[in-house]
Amino acid sequence: MVMLAFLSPILAAAAPIPPADLPAAIVAAIEREIPDITITGAERKTRDGRHYYDVEGLRLNGEEVELDLLHTPQGWQVVEIQRDIAWVDVPANARAAALPALKDAVPVRVIESIQTDGRIIYELFVPGAPAKPAFEVMTDDGKAHLLTEEWPH
Repeated sequence: MVMLAFLSPILAAAAPIPPADLPAAIVAAIEREIPDITITGAERKTRDGRHYYDVEGLRLNGEEVELDLLHTPQGWQVVEIQRDIAWVDVPANARAAALPALKDAVPVRVIESIQTDGRIIYELFVPGAPAKPAFEVMTDDGKAHLLTEEWPH
C-alpha cells in the first residue's frame, strides 16, 4: 500500500492552554458553533505560517469533539469540527472513493472533519500507521473524491 507523502504537515510545537485561559474571542467562536460544549483542553499551533487553536470538548450528550480555529483577518473562526466515527458510518460514496487507495485494508480509525464551508473530510488511518492519516477523502455537494494533497485544516 502506498502512503501519501503529503500527509506530513509542518507543525510548530503545540502549546497547551488550560480551558480557563482561552481568549474570550476563541470561546465565543466555539460557542457560536456548539453552544452546549464543555471545553476540556486546548493547544495553540502554527502550521505553514497559519495560527490555530485546537480545542477539545464534550457535547452535552457526552460526544467528544475537537474544533480547529484559524486566525483570519476577521478574527478567530472555527474552520472544522472533528469527531471519531466508525468506518461503517462513513457515507458509501466516500468509502467507494477510498477503496482503490485502501486496497484490502480497513481503516482502524476514521476522523470526520466537518468544514464550516459544508465540505466533509474523512481522515483514514490504516493498520500500523496510527499517528497520521494515510488518506483523506472529501465529500462536497454529494460527490466524493480521494484527495491528492493534504487538506489545509
